Amino acid sequence: MHIPDGFLTVPVWAGLAAVSVPLVGVAARRAQGEAEENRIPLLGVMGAFVFGAQMVNFPLAPGTSGHLFGGALLACTLGPASAVVVMTAVLAIQALVFQDGGVLALGANVFNMALVGVVAGYLPYWLWGQGAGRDLAVATGGFLSVMASATLALTELRLSGVVIPPAALWLALGVFALNAVAEGLITLLVVRSLDRLHPGWIRRADAPRSAAVKTVLGASVALAVIGLAVASAAPDGLDRLAEELGISDRSRILWETPLSDYQARFLPPGWLQQAAAGLAGISLAGACVAAVAKLLSRRRSA
Repeated sequence: MHIPDGFLTVPVWAGLAAVSVPLVGVAARRAQGEAEENRIPLLGVMGAFVFGAQMVNFPLAPGTSGHLFGGALLACTLGPASAVVVMTAVLAIQALVFQDGGVLALGANVFNMALVGVVAGYLPYWLWGQGAGRDLAVATGGFLSVMASATLALTELRLSGVVIPPAALWLALGVFALNAVAEGLITLLVVRSLDRLHPGWIRRADAPRSAAVKTVLGASVALAVIGLAVASAAPDGLDRLAEELGISDRSRILWETPLSDYQARFLPPGWLQQAAAGLAGISLAGACVAAVAKLLSRRRSA
């Protein structure tokens, strides 16, 4: 779902960047009110977990894969404002360090996944997720998060002059719907698991115990070290659509990094390249999110 550079026209990506920057700023100011010192480890490990989960693609349909988005998961565990900040940090690291999603298209990806995706993922939880219907709210949020982000991405391609025939459009929407169903189920499974570890985590009544934080961190490391090795190599829904439309060659990378495409290219080819890149990714994501949380906490105290 990460739109690369070259797919969107200047007015589209620049306009979305101009909208996303102030909206993320508003979210950061609201998150500042929740930025207590004892919540910093929570934000850091959730950022690392979502980064690791997004690296691991799973089969959806023949020749197509999907991955966890994490918007609904972050919104349910952290609250929508903090979730926007964490997801924005994850997307920025992916674009700048791993070339997953364009640098110029970062504003579009933030708008789709960190802003609209998070809000859509949180809406059912906010409406009816505080009681007996919580499980349905969490699963529905995961579904809506993916579908909202996917619909926006397709709309932005159309606004950029990409012609999508009806058959290809419906096929893409079908693939995204499968990803959305998987997102809802995975989000529900993770939320239930976290709630068993420490119920206050989901209700945000207090900070999670260190054992729960360590468990999520361990899961993040497992995703980075093992998940990439067994992940599907098939393209995701957006990449598959680009191949069918013949626009894959429009993709541009502004600069190469040693960790591009989640491969530590300074190491021998194979699993070690993937594992090293994965560990670097979750470390960067966790550290970056924790640093932002600490900054917000200091401003709150001041």
